[in-house]
Amino acid sequence: MKRKPAHSSLGGKVALVTGGSRGIGLAIARALHGEGCKVIITARDEPTLKRAARQVGRPEAIPLVCDVRDPQLVQKMLAGLEERFGRLDILVNNAGVAHANLDVAKLPVESWNEVIATNLTGMFLVTRAALPLMNPGGAIVNNLSISATRVFPGSSAYSAAKHGALGFTNTLREELRERGIRVIALFPGATDTEIWKTFWPDAPRPKMMPATTVAQAVVCALTLPAESTVEELRILPRAGVL
Repeated sequence: MKRKPAHSSLGGKVALVTGGSRGIGLAIARALHGEGCKVIITARDEPTLKRAARQVGRPEAIPLVCDVRDPQLVQKMLAGLEERFGRLDILVNNAGVAHANLDVAKLPVESWNEVIATNLTGMFLVTRAALPLMNPGGAIVNNLSISATRVFPGSSAYSAAKHGALGFTNTLREELRERGIRVIALFPGATDTEIWKTFWPDAPRPKMMPATTVAQAVVCALTLPAESTVEELRILPRAGVL
């Protein structure tokens, strides 16, 4: 992606993207980098994260290994970010995992706990640690997926986490209005990423959107004038909900 001119409204802003080593997170990181942001990406797997940082562009994104489920690691990550930059302008809560398509009666509690801890509690932990670094004009984008408003049989933990994350996002938005920090709920429909290997291995991925489409929409929302905001950003492939 070519870098935009220096006069981009996002130029020079500090952006943190969790789960930024692949899929929608990596696409958003690349798009923000193209707008001139200083981009930090996080993930659990260090080799994958370092490769992703190089893919973002030059200068490459800053890779920070972090498990968003761990409060101490999250605090350490944000402390390092504060020491280097002194602030955070854009937070993209994108880290998430899926589970195999199983009815409630067959879903292992370990799978339930991992999905809830990553997709819901992790969003809370990162946001809570990031808020002291954010100023008026900042923005938080929470990637909720269309599963935050719909339910799909066999996806109980994923649906529960995303529905809970929507409630968290709506509450956060009201709490931060007076601080001038925008909170955007991102609802991407079927997007061609690796998560489908867990959900639905035979999913018709050619009918899905590329992750770059979602990233483009996020950038458009973030570049609105300061006196306005997109509260909910819903993007679907032409094929609709698959």
